[in-house]
Amino acid sequence: MGGVGIVANSSPSYPGKLTSYVVLTMMVGAAGGLIFGYDLGISGGVTSMAPFLEKFFPEVYKKEMEDTGTNQYCKFDSQILQLFTSSLYLAALGKLPSWLRR
Repeated sequence: MGGVGIVANSSPSYPGKLTSYVVLTMMVGAAGGLIFGYDLGISGGVTSMAPFLEKFFPEVYKKEMEDTGTNQYCKFDSQILQLFTSSLYLAALGKLPSWLRR
C-alpha cells in the first residue's frame, strides 16, 4: 500500500512580499465574491418563490405545481426566466464605472 510523504523545504521560498497592492487586490476580490454570492442567492430565492412565479411567469408556476418529483435539478426549464435572471447581472454590469469595465 503506497503512502504520501511531505518533504519540508523541498522548494525555495517565494521571494515576493505582501504589499499594500496585494492586500487591496485580495480585499476587492473577496468583496466581489461576497457581493456576487449574495446577489445570486437573492435572485435565485426570489425567482423560486411561488407568488413571484405566479405573477410574472405563470407558465413556469403551472409547470412547477404539476411536477411532483423530488429532483430539484433544472426545475425551472424556461428560457424567459433565465433571460430575466441574466438581465439582472447585465444591468449591474452596466452600472460599473467605465474604468472598471475595461
